[in-house]
Amino acid sequence: MKYLKVFALLILTSSYQVTETINIKADGSGSVEIVQLRDENSYMQLAGESYSREEFFKDTTYVFKEYLEKYKENFLKYTAEEQKLMQKYSSVKVYKKESSFEKEFKSLFSLDFNKVSEIPDLYKTEDYANDIKYNYALTAENHYYKIDYDFDGKVFKRLVTITNPAELQKTKEQFNNAYSKYTSLKLTQTYTLLYHFSRKIKSVSNEKAIISSDKKMITLEFQLSECLKNPEMTSLEVVLE
Repeated sequence: MKYLKVFALLILTSSYQVTETINIKADGSGSVEIVQLRDENSYMQLAGESYSREEFFKDTTYVFKEYLEKYKENFLKYTAEEQKLMQKYSSVKVYKKESSFEKEFKSLFSLDFNKVSEIPDLYKTEDYANDIKYNYALTAENHYYKIDYDFDGKVFKRLVTITNPAELQKTKEQFNNAYSKYTSLKLTQTYTLLYHFSRKIKSVSNEKAIISSDKKMITLEFQLSECLKNPEMTSLEVVLE
């Protein structure tokens, strides 16, 4: 049963477009936004006849700290270290729309920060929210990798670290098994990084990154499935002039 759930998740994820945008001001503060959008043409190919039979609607907006307040009794049961970890998400804003009628499935996570190092791994936001709501152990820590960010005024770093090699290997195997069945399909599954800086860019660690004409923005696009099989490939270092 667990395998089937993971398998279904991998198939669903492979039909998504993910865009991560970060804007950094001269003083080091800024904003980050992650948008996950289901590509309907891709999903329709994967879902087959069941695509037209979907009946689901959800449209919600919340700030993570609302969960900390509403489920305070559950939150206080966590260790001091776990509470500190979740409090890092307190200002994260979440918008989620899932409409089978409009055929729009979208998740948006955003945060205004004072320092780049304050940015949490936003991809875990919903996991932590559900943990607090249902009084679960920290399921987000079951992820097989984590993302950290750093910026010292000149060098920006996006650091991806594998935290569970065994789970990573399982994911690779599940993807390989799934994709052997869908090689004939034309799926849109992009993972795009868009980073804006206040100063000109001197160099980027990934040679595939496209630098804008004013040299203050980079665009870097990956295949989503490849990123999930090899998360570390999205690590990045940007040096400013």
